[in-house]
Amino acid sequence: MTEYADRVRVAEAAARAGADVAAGGFRTGIAIEEKGQKTDVVTQADRDAQRAVIEHIRQEFPDDAIVGEEDDELKAVPESGPVWVIDPIDGTNNYVRDIPVWVTSVAAVVDGEPVAAANAMPALGDYYTAGPDGAFLNGNELAVSEKTDLDRFVICPTIWWDYDRRDEYSRACEVIVERFGDMRRFGCAQAVLGMVAAGSLEATITNVEVNPWDTVAGVYLVRQAGGTVTDLEGERWTHESQGLVASNGTRHDAVLEAAQEIEQIRTA
Repeated sequence: MTEYADRVRVAEAAARAGADVAAGGFRTGIAIEEKGQKTDVVTQADRDAQRAVIEHIRQEFPDDAIVGEEDDELKAVPESGPVWVIDPIDGTNNYVRDIPVWVTSVAAVVDGEPVAAANAMPALGDYYTAGPDGAFLNGNELAVSEKTDLDRFVICPTIWWDYDRRDEYSRACEVIVERFGDMRRFGCAQAVLGMVAAGSLEATITNVEVNPWDTVAGVYLVRQAGGTVTDLEGERWTHESQGLVASNGTRHDAVLEAAQEIEQIRTA
């Protein structure tokens, strides 16, 4: 799999380049814009960081497609060919509140499958990478949690439930505290997926539609660290799936059942 070594290297370098730009605006009182909803915000740092990521990728892969959250980049992953999936600041709501849990995310995808990923968290000094040889945090190889006791599981409900779907959000929290040991929420899907890969969390669940820039890199991290990621039907997760269930794999069936309970409210 050495054919993807260059993409692993470029993913990490591009994520670091974008993260450096974003870090320059962190905790500086940067202006905030709303993209449509009061909780969907963007800053100039998002745009500047995305440009820095793209410029870095284009130096070595000038013809590859790019899927990105901001500006006029593609919003869906092509079925074939090489593509880069980027999020300049995943967790912008944390970013503008001076909370250091945010990520500059870059993933390389070939024919619909991730082959490299990098999630940079400069405010915490954490840099996640993944390639064919595994997943790493600050150069140290990652492995998912080995816990099997559901009473010891810590699970995060992730992605945003809109205001008209708060009953699903409430149910997500309810099923987690009913079925598992504890719950966390961080407001940054890529950070959460990194935590599952690192064994800090046993799982994360959502039933909502997910964007590729919020998920692809982190899903690859989890899988390369030995975890399991499926859709709500228990089928292998892809960038076109609805919902996302990522776990350490030891009790994925129980985690999946919890996610399905959330979805039952939507379809009732």
